[in-house]
Amino acid sequence: MATVIFYEKPGCVNNTRQKKLLTAAGHQVVARNLLTQSWQPERLRAFFGTLAVPHWFNYSAPAIKHGEIEPDRLTEAQALAMMLENPLLIRRPLMQVGDSLMTGFDQQAAADWIGLKGSGATQDLESCSRPLAQASCNHE
Repeated sequence: MATVIFYEKPGCVNNTRQKKLLTAAGHQVVARNLLTQSWQPERLRAFFGTLAVPHWFNYSAPAIKHGEIEPDRLTEAQALAMMLENPLLIRRPLMQVGDSLMTGFDQQAAADWIGLKGSGATQDLESCSRPLAQASCNHE
């Protein structure tokens, strides 16, 4: 099985569920705090691969929910600059296995990438379903 470096927002309910799913599939999860990580633009950019800029963002982030940031109007450089300034904007988790990188937690994509045997039914483990005022996932 794989060792997954898992960049998360500590306390995020979905990140906790995602880590449990990975562990249940036999993977070793090494959790790191996404918010306190010292990111360099090129290192952060590598996690997004061929995804379009709007898919780099955490749409549960307050600045996006309140319409202060419109990800579909940003260039790569603008998006990275905003994410480095405010890591809550980064779609999570960021995951690394060896030299392979992934952003977000699409259960089927993760299964295809490293395997999620015995993980049960596919469910949305990325979208925050908690009201903004209660969503510990998005507040510092």
